[in-house]
Amino acid sequence: MKIQSMFQKDINRDINGVIKVAQDDEQSLVQELGEYIITKELRRHFNTFFDNYSKAIDHPTDKIGVWISGFFGSGKSHFLKILSYLLSNQEVAGQHAVDFFKGKFDDPMMYATVVRCTNIPTESILFNIDIEGPINKDKTAVLRVFAKVFYNHLGFYGEDLKIAKLERFVDKQGKTEAFRTAFEEVNGAPWVENRASYAFFEDDIVSVLQSVLGMSETAALNWFNGEENVDMSIKQLVEEIKEYVDSKGKDFRLLFCVDEVGQYIGDDGDLMINLQSIVEEVGSKCRGKVWVMVTSQEAIDSVVKISGDDFSKIQGRFNTRLSLSSASVDEVIKKRILEKTEDADALLRMVYDKEHAVLKNLFTFNDAVLDIKGYANGAEFSATYPFVPYQFIIIQKVLAEIRKHGNSGKHLSGGERSMLSGFQEAAQKVQGKDENALVPFSQFYDTVHTFLESPIRRVIDRCQTAADKHDGLEQRDVSVLKLLYLVRYIDDIKANIDNIAILMVDDIRTDKITLRREIAESLERLERQNYVARNGDNYSFLTDEEQDIAIDIRNTSVDSGTIVQSIGQTIFSEIYPSKKYKYNKYDFSYDQYIDETIVGAATGGVRLRFVTVASDYYNVPEARLIMDSQVNNEAIVLLSSEVQYFEELETAAKIRKYIKQKNVSQLPESIQDIIRKRQAQARTLEESAKAQIDKAIVGGAFFICGEKIEIKYGEAKGKLDEALKQLIESVYSKLNLVNTFYESDADILTILNGEPQQSGFAGMGSNNEFALNEVSQWLEERHMSHVPVSMGDVQRRYQAIPYGWREIDIAALVARLIVSQKIEIRYGGAVVGKDDKNLVRYLRVKSEIDKASVSRRIAPSEDDMRKTVKFLRDWLGQMSIAEDEDGLLTFVKDTLTARLQSYENLLTAEYSRDRYPQKEVVISARDLMRDILSQKNDNVALLKRLLAKQDDLLDSTEDMEEIEAFFKSQRTIFDAARKLQSDLQNERDYFVTDSDTNGKINEISAILGMPKPYGRIKDLSDLMQGIKIAYGVLLEQKKEEVRGIITLCMGDVHTLAGVGSKANDEVKKSDDRFTEYKQKVTDATSLTVLDAMITQLQNYKDQVCKRVESMLHEDSAPHEAGAEKPKPQKIVQVRRYDMFPVKRLTSKDDVDAYLEGIRKKLYDTLEANDGIQIN
Repeated sequence: MKIQSMFQKDINRDINGVIKVAQDDEQSLVQELGEYIITKELRRHFNTFFDNYSKAIDHPTDKIGVWISGFFGSGKSHFLKILSYLLSNQEVAGQHAVDFFKGKFDDPMMYATVVRCTNIPTESILFNIDIEGPINKDKTAVLRVFAKVFYNHLGFYGEDLKIAKLERFVDKQGKTEAFRTAFEEVNGAPWVENRASYAFFEDDIVSVLQSVLGMSETAALNWFNGEENVDMSIKQLVEEIKEYVDSKGKDFRLLFCVDEVGQYIGDDGDLMINLQSIVEEVGSKCRGKVWVMVTSQEAIDSVVKISGDDFSKIQGRFNTRLSLSSASVDEVIKKRILEKTEDADALLRMVYDKEHAVLKNLFTFNDAVLDIKGYANGAEFSATYPFVPYQFIIIQKVLAEIRKHGNSGKHLSGGERSMLSGFQEAAQKVQGKDENALVPFSQFYDTVHTFLESPIRRVIDRCQTAADKHDGLEQRDVSVLKLLYLVRYIDDIKANIDNIAILMVDDIRTDKITLRREIAESLERLERQNYVARNGDNYSFLTDEEQDIAIDIRNTSVDSGTIVQSIGQTIFSEIYPSKKYKYNKYDFSYDQYIDETIVGAATGGVRLRFVTVASDYYNVPEARLIMDSQVNNEAIVLLSSEVQYFEELETAAKIRKYIKQKNVSQLPESIQDIIRKRQAQARTLEESAKAQIDKAIVGGAFFICGEKIEIKYGEAKGKLDEALKQLIESVYSKLNLVNTFYESDADILTILNGEPQQSGFAGMGSNNEFALNEVSQWLEERHMSHVPVSMGDVQRRYQAIPYGWREIDIAALVARLIVSQKIEIRYGGAVVGKDDKNLVRYLRVKSEIDKASVSRRIAPSEDDMRKTVKFLRDWLGQMSIAEDEDGLLTFVKDTLTARLQSYENLLTAEYSRDRYPQKEVVISARDLMRDILSQKNDNVALLKRLLAKQDDLLDSTEDMEEIEAFFKSQRTIFDAARKLQSDLQNERDYFVTDSDTNGKINEISAILGMPKPYGRIKDLSDLMQGIKIAYGVLLEQKKEEVRGIITLCMGDVHTLAGVGSKANDEVKKSDDRFTEYKQKVTDATSLTVLDAMITQLQNYKDQVCKRVESMLHEDSAPHEAGAEKPKPQKIVQVRRYDMFPVKRLTSKDDVDAYLEGIRKKLYDTLEANDGIQIN
């Protein structure tokens, strides 16, 4: 059966492929309404719209915005146009629009709702805003478009709002016919024909305005010359719309159906807000009688570049949002174009049943997304024949991408109606073939070629010419090139040979292997002629400019060493990036080589070498590779030559070098775009090369430490892991001697602080037995050869080949040898004890290990140890003393150190503060301890020095016994006696007549001054007690004397002041002060203080008496008037104690002589003064 006869409808009939909202001829409308297919998705959208629209009939609303979104191919413009015609219910070819849909809605209730909505009187203003909008967009551009189409709808000239407003004004006056008649009479032509050119008919218009509207000539001229305001606000426009709608009756509806709003607004937030404001005002003022329906390629939230409250408002204005997808395009195409007759359907189902296995094999894509596939069953085969299901999906993407990537392509409607044309034209080209024919995807090129930019068409045409002339190309090559252009921007299908072959299938009986070979040959010819470029396994179409650049890149030379370096970078940074190989507890560094070049720094251990096809080493005999791998302790990987990794990296390197040589920023934008694509290609090639190198490793040959090894792993990392594992086991042959592992310093400290560890069953190697013997034996050999060994030497030896042990495990082995007293560590020449807090650092820290020496331990002689134990028991009176070397030496050091510390504490804490007896003995004892401990880092020398100082230690201990007893029990009394001695130093004169007390004071001084006062210290308590008693008696006598003086002083002040004197206040103050002195006397504990108090009392009394005398003198009666002012008397103040000195009198003659002396002093004083005041 011929394909042409399979279709129910004539495949050659005229189908309108692109729906335009402005196309309203009857033939187009009949086809659009009659052949409109309501898919499942459209049924849902119709239901949503009419549900919201019908509610507004009974319940006024402000939610009158409808946003219809859809990508290319979704049919949004057609949907908007159908809504417009349905709601306005225009009559087309003798029937109303709604009648075309009687059989299209399968839900009677839904159709009833549609009929109800279409029965309401409605007018629709359907327009494409991209066409109707002004060239220069400002913030009010949307408003001006709405005003324009509204006035046009009313029959006015909306292109110019000045004229439209004039016509609106004239119409309101009811003078439209009069105005038009008058103009035609004056001008000779109809107003409607000439109003667009009104600027050329000033006189005519001014005349008409005067005659029809009664305007003055001045007013008419002012209007004509533009002095009238032609701007319009949203509020004004909506008021006019409302006025118009209200004038049409209660149920009247007006629709603004706006196509391509999203494209017109773009990312201009001001235009979007302008639209939102119009919709908001229309909704609030017209209350559901006016609707605004718009279409956009994107959903509303994708178009609007506004955030926050403004965006929420915009969304709120378009409450009804309908999103159309391209999912149902195939349903439309199948029903309008591909629907089969019953006979054809039966035939095609039979063909499918026979060939379904072949068909499944033909249409299995490599690396494609899930929905790109062949036929699911016979029904689908029949419904889509002669096409394949994947073509419906891919052609949508092709149309969208062509529109996006070409200037001419932007004029291409990507909607389903363009797809209708494409599928119809493709089917027409095979209509003469039978049921085995299929449409190859390259056929769709003819659908889009007229929309393509000339450089694209020029490439295809040149290729066609070359094929026609058999100039290196064939006709199939042209089809392949067309196909490559179609899928140029499609990521879902990789343009590799297998997928290209599938897309080129044109017959069910195609031999896929033969077709693949032919396609590969075509691609080779196209690549050779620079029509296509290969990027790994994928091919791409090249424009003329791209071809020129491709030639330049191909002729760019690159150094093979750079490519090899890139291979090394790929392997060691991406495929196998680990710098160390983990083997059990071990992390082994390895040197990384690519050919003969090392990558990174050398570690001196094992090697992992990759050999590329670029190396001369690649073709050496296997025997050489085996030998080298053993000599160099390496694993050699000979990369497979069957994988084309080198060519891909070479192309990538050429691209990068070519771009580097260009000043890209100065090149035309089109060239810059090609270069950016080439940069992306270089990245793709490098990624592809990575996968190829991975395969080259998997398919490579492995030579490991003297053997060619077959490694059975399916991926590169696994093979390399196994290669390094075998290399480690071969090179580090003594690695497994260590079988017990340690993890931290704490583990080393546990060894050092514990007892010597056992190795389980001897000779079994458990618990590192063999490793311990290995280290011990080597150290013994070094000792016998008198070769010094540092801890660094030990670490380096056993971390290197053939051991490879971890440094912490080596440190643990040395620690065990220390504990078992086989070796010792010296630092700075001194032996480091196992309890030294720094020992772990000396075993492990890199900056310390070379400073720490390791040597066989030399033990003290048994005789010295025995003598030491005996001496210590005699000296200390202690029997429990360790007899092993470490225990004994630890005891000696601890004991001597404790004593040294005790003696140093006495000297610093006691003798430095006071003069205690026998300081020189303590110094001598301290120096003795220091002398012996100076040998503590040499066990042998320490014991010998201890034994040499036995007598000194015994003598020192005996001498220190009295001193230690003194500080323990006598120092308190000694300190009290010294304090008493210090306190009496200034008061001994008080005891000049007390020989007993004086004797006791002298005796205390004698005891305190003795070199060894320990036997007399017990007498100090009684001596101090006797002195304190005698002192107390004197203190009480002195207190009585001072109290008497206080009484006399108070009496002298009272006597001088007299009774009722005006000096009473001064007397009262002095009484208070004398009372205070009495309290001080009671509290006093020092004779010296009391004597000083007597002088203070006398001075104070003299001061008080002088103030009282002054007061009394001022109170005397004044001298008579006119009398001579009396000369002031000179009165001298004399102390009683000065006048009457202390003296012992024993006879009458002593009394007479004492009084005579006083008399003479008084007479002599009176000679020079008017009076004497004795205080």
